[in-house]
Amino acid sequence: MNYTKEQILARCNEFSKNTLMETLKIEYIDAGEDFLTAKMPVNPSVHQPMGLLHGGASVALAESVGSAASFFFINPKEQEVRGIEISANHLKSIREGYVFGTARIIHKGRSLHLWEIKITDEEGNLVSLCKLTNMVLERKKI
Repeated sequence: MNYTKEQILARCNEFSKNTLMETLKIEYIDAGEDFLTAKMPVNPSVHQPMGLLHGGASVALAESVGSAASFFFINPKEQEVRGIEISANHLKSIREGYVFGTARIIHKGRSLHLWEIKITDEEGNLVSLCKLTNMVLERKKI
């Protein structure tokens, strides 16, 4: 990566405006050479009917973090990223507080990026374990 931690976080939080990430109140909070972390509040707006964190909200957090992380491994003037597959295992229920999604690169190829995203609660307990595959595409010339 050719960006500072501060540049990565500012860019991620900026391009989240007016998107699902803003709706879910996802905030990017940490970054490093091989990871990106975001947090999301757990409240009734992301609950399923039983009052627990909705699995779909967890998956949205995972895909958001993994896709944003891929962006920093490409040339955004010539390439773009598309998520093509995501899987999730939900291991623990949570009703309130925050969850943290940390994406770590498993494979960084020219055309595919594979990420492992661990979603944890405020105590560090694993809530969901996700795997995301992103395709790197050449940006279409208009």
